[in-house]
This record gives sequence, C-alpha cells and structure tokens, in this order.
Amino acid sequence: MDATGPVALLVVIAVVGFIWLLPIVIIIGSNRTTGGEKAAWVLAVIFVSWFAWVFYMLLAPIKNKD
Repeated sequence: MDATGPVALLVVIAVVGFIWLLPIVIIIGSNRTTGGEKAAWVLAVIFVSWFAWVFYMLLAPIKNKD
C-alpha cells in the first residue's frame, strides 16, 4: 500500500492550520495592545477572518496609552 496520499493530506492540513493560526499568534505576541483589547482583536480574527488581522496591523492600538 502506498501511504503518500494520507501523508500529503496531513501536510496540507498542517500548513493550512498554521497559516490560519499565524495572525492569532502574532497578535498574542504583540506589544501594541494589552488585556481586553488584545482579546477583542483575537476574537475578531477568529470570527471575522484575516480582514481583522489587517485592520489590527493598520489601526491598533485603538486607544492611546496615557
């Protein structure tokens, strides 16, 4: 039996999963926001998509630190 098909499928799934998780990891590791604002951005990326990550890169932080 040839196991190339299932292995290739697992590699593709792993790559897609990594690409999907990358913005979340970047936001969590970022120093641009903290606390609740960071949690809101992570939830936005999870439920809205990569568009939220693009907005994060352009707009975060929403409030200036005083």
